[in-house]
Amino acid sequence: MSTDMDPRLGLNRAVESHPAHVVEAAGDQDMVAAVRLAADEKRAVGVLATGHGPSLAADGAVLVNTRRMDGVRVDAERATAWIEAGARWRDVLAHTTPHGLAPLNGASPDVGVIGYLTGGGAGLLGRRYGFAADHVRRLRLVTADGRFREVTADTDPDLFWAVRGGKDNFGLVVSAEVDLFPVARLYGGGLYFPAEATAEVLHAYAEWVRQLPETMATSVLLARDTDLPDAPESLRGRSVTHLRIAYSGDPADGERLVRPMRALRPAALLDTVRDMPYADSGTIHHDPVSAPYVAYDRNVLLGELTADTVDTLLALTAPDTGGAFPTELRHFGGAYAHPPQVPNCVGGRDAAFSLFPRATPEPGILRRRDDLLAGLRPWSTGGISLNFAGVEDTAPDRVRAAYTPADFDRLRTLKAQHDPDNMFRINFNIPPKGDDR
Repeated sequence: MSTDMDPRLGLNRAVESHPAHVVEAAGDQDMVAAVRLAADEKRAVGVLATGHGPSLAADGAVLVNTRRMDGVRVDAERATAWIEAGARWRDVLAHTTPHGLAPLNGASPDVGVIGYLTGGGAGLLGRRYGFAADHVRRLRLVTADGRFREVTADTDPDLFWAVRGGKDNFGLVVSAEVDLFPVARLYGGGLYFPAEATAEVLHAYAEWVRQLPETMATSVLLARDTDLPDAPESLRGRSVTHLRIAYSGDPADGERLVRPMRALRPAALLDTVRDMPYADSGTIHHDPVSAPYVAYDRNVLLGELTADTVDTLLALTAPDTGGAFPTELRHFGGAYAHPPQVPNCVGGRDAAFSLFPRATPEPGILRRRDDLLAGLRPWSTGGISLNFAGVEDTAPDRVRAAYTPADFDRLRTLKAQHDPDNMFRINFNIPPKGDDR
């Protein structure tokens, strides 16, 4: 078997699992059987779809691979989609965009839907509509007792609250029903500036975003040595500062809003910002659909982006300081800050930005990445996003940082009710109340 198809392994190989059993689930009953097997043998349960966000190795556990469960059904009249456990956003977009409807998908169409939803989900339409978890209507999951549950705000409000933000701590999500939105097109793409323009771009960006409407989502990627095979020829081998833009309003307004950033000098090496069908939204961030890789992800949520914040970021990511790892700064605020109509446990609503460095395990790189995160502490909210966390963030104090103190305490109480033996612990774990190991 090719390692690319090995059901133990995800795309990010920072973790390599050696489970006791692997269940390649093709349907609901396979997931039930996996949980019951784990209960019988007193083993932990882990779940793997795309493997973009690894946490712990599933050594000795029952590992459920959901990749074969990629079904999507759209109800255009109700503006909803029913999505199975192994589907990726590209699968969903293929079904929704013909109806002129958009999900609250992530920037990369290659990312798995369920892990994204249960971790909150901050994507291209989030500043306008909120976290993806805010718009989950219904969940089917298998709980630690080996039972199916269809969970809604009416049938089980506590469990519905906990799973939307609590990742896979409360069961295996078999499928989810989510809201869709009438967004058929975007004014979006990227402005790729040369590395020597980074200071100009970031300082301008910090001022520019203060005036942006909630219909504008943006981020900046500091990319080092762009040598990926699908990189445009004009960028190959260069370090660039990539401004990503996704505007869901009128294209003419989008063009006007982007004009100040287009006017920066030195000018962009490449400008791909245009009116596009929503089906092409994955081209905005232009994340590569790559071969397996090893990356040690971490993140910090920022309460503000001042000139001093930018200067610190510049100093700690400069190539001559060893900051040779990609770093993304993403604009939050807008609808992310609004309480959802149906409450959930997603944290980070006080964040104005997220900062997400992706480090490789080369000598010194991890230390420099941590120096960056430590240097930005004065502007940090103290929170993190679990969807951008990595294998070094599995300790309880790191997981706790993804939630408000009251919510984390409530999650531990609910964990003790629904999974007292902590069967679902191959994850960013929320330990049951009373378990202080």
